[in-house]
Amino acid sequence: MSTLQQAACQVPLDRGVPALMLKIGQYPVHSGGLGVLRSLGRCGVPVYAITEPGLPPAAVSRYMTGRFVSRATGRERPDSLIPGLVAAGRHIGTRSVIVSIDDEAAVLVAEHREELSEHFLLPDVAPGLPGCLASKTGLFELCRRHGIPAPASVTPGSVDEVADFAATARFPVVVKNADPWQRRRQPVVPHTTVLDSPGDLLALVRRDPRDGSGPGGDGSAEPAPGLILQEYLPIEQAEDWISHLYADADSDCVVMLTGRKVRSWPPYAGLTASAYTVFNPELAALAERFCKEIGYSGIGDLDWRLDLRDGQYKLVDFNPRPGNPFRLFENEAGVDVVRALHLDLTGRDVPRAREVEGKRISVEHVDIPARLVYWLHDWRAPSAGPAEPARPGPAPHSPEPGPTEYAWLATDDPLPFFVMIPHALRTAAGVLGRKLRGRARTSRQRWRKASL
Repeated sequence: MSTLQQAACQVPLDRGVPALMLKIGQYPVHSGGLGVLRSLGRCGVPVYAITEPGLPPAAVSRYMTGRFVSRATGRERPDSLIPGLVAAGRHIGTRSVIVSIDDEAAVLVAEHREELSEHFLLPDVAPGLPGCLASKTGLFELCRRHGIPAPASVTPGSVDEVADFAATARFPVVVKNADPWQRRRQPVVPHTTVLDSPGDLLALVRRDPRDGSGPGGDGSAEPAPGLILQEYLPIEQAEDWISHLYADADSDCVVMLTGRKVRSWPPYAGLTASAYTVFNPELAALAERFCKEIGYSGIGDLDWRLDLRDGQYKLVDFNPRPGNPFRLFENEAGVDVVRALHLDLTGRDVPRAREVEGKRISVEHVDIPARLVYWLHDWRAPSAGPAEPARPGPAPHSPEPGPTEYAWLATDDPLPFFVMIPHALRTAAGVLGRKLRGRARTSRQRWRKASL
């Protein structure tokens, strides 16, 4: 289903069972939430949403039945958010399907399933499992326990341990916030960040807390900084892959869809800006085995990096909810992971069919700057690099190019695109301002050191 020519949804969803799109935090520019509204709304399902105050893009979608305004930031005690959810369920008036679109929401729903089950239909998953998967530290431990390849990772217990790591580690290294709620309350980095030197790492964890950005201190007797340090897989010797899946109550992946990430934002380490679908049986089998062994049920968005040096697909992230570009992925029966969730939880069969290959997606507000950065990187790169190592098995075929799905622009639902633009510009201006302030602060610190 392309954006330029929308087809009527033929998936037999139960239109008598509404859905609630749940998010925690104040970030209106999120195309994944809009994708939930469109995916279910086009099939005739009433869709309600938790949104920010004001006029976020999702609020003007023709597929939103109603909304509940929330000022939650993710810094609250998680259990304090449950009464608001229960009130939303009562207002809807019938048990509805919750679709969590961020990690905090997925963790909250799993951990409070009993309290919410009177008003909502929810996957039957172990209460602590989504939180463990969303935690970078927890995911690495699960991968190690079940023999799933993953980048080598270290979770330091203090700033002193970060300093010890920096003294012996091989740089660059990847830095991530260790836990979902921690990234809201006291993020060490705003997003996945690649650092090139020990000095950069130490400067990150020793920043003055008065800046509002980092654990602070001089490194002595400081508590754990809430980050995970991960092996960096060079972009020249790696490929980024995605798997989207839905696992039923028996942890069988009734929907398994895979694709290649083309561009991300921030570049090479962030959210998907552009991708295309191609079925990868080796990757699908690896993801299916992992879900079965850990007993996972629900929607999963898995980021993998194929390390061309050893031929292994290494699991980088497991998001226990739909990924931002989930609408890219569907099978020939028209089922994506959100539709699969609704079908399964309402007692309907999930049609199994081959993946639609060759579809592409562009998440416009991040793909435009990503295109520029990637073009500059390619332009500056040497004309010839090291030869790509042989893969251990046959590579997935390259599908014929198919239609492009735009995350925001849709002829049958145009208003969110236009409302998104000023929000995105304000977000970009804020990011640019923080970067400029950070550079100015670093310059002042270097000048002071040079003056001593």
